[in-house]
Amino acid sequence: MDQHAIPPWYKQFWPWFLIGLLLSAISVSTTFAVLSVRSFDGMVQEDYYKHGTAINMVLAKQRQAAELSLAADLRIDPLTSDIVVDLTGEARPERLYLKLIFPTRDDRDQELVLEHVRNGRYLGQAPDNLRYRWYLQLHPSQESPDWRLIGEGHFPSEGGFALTPGLPDRS
Repeated sequence: MDQHAIPPWYKQFWPWFLIGLLLSAISVSTTFAVLSVRSFDGMVQEDYYKHGTAINMVLAKQRQAAELSLAADLRIDPLTSDIVVDLTGEARPERLYLKLIFPTRDDRDQELVLEHVRNGRYLGQAPDNLRYRWYLQLHPSQESPDWRLIGEGHFPSEGGFALTPGLPDRS
């Protein structure tokens, strides 16, 4: 009898190693496919054309804020979550609306109401534990506001954030 007989394929290491690699590649790719289908990130706008045509309206609101010489300083107390906005310029509406826009997930966006207390100072309440970077928009009404101020904030923060018309320089 031959002492160097080759065992059948199913008793050897290399076929099982290659089958294991193939099965692990299939399982990982299936996992990623399932995750990509289930976790929609919401980044793509379905009405991109309508959204694109609205840019001119947004610029008009920011031009109006610049014509009224509007600017604001926003502070959110990290302990009490109180919002204090000091508005300067020629407008003093009874209430302001602060829109907090999370850069990557639209389901985290929030709109807060700020009430006028005196001399351009507005107060409101932010959600607890506000964290990370947010885009900020301040406007005088929910439905078709006349003007808009924009800014960016990193929370929590002890300091304030400037909100300006945000028009690009044309010099």
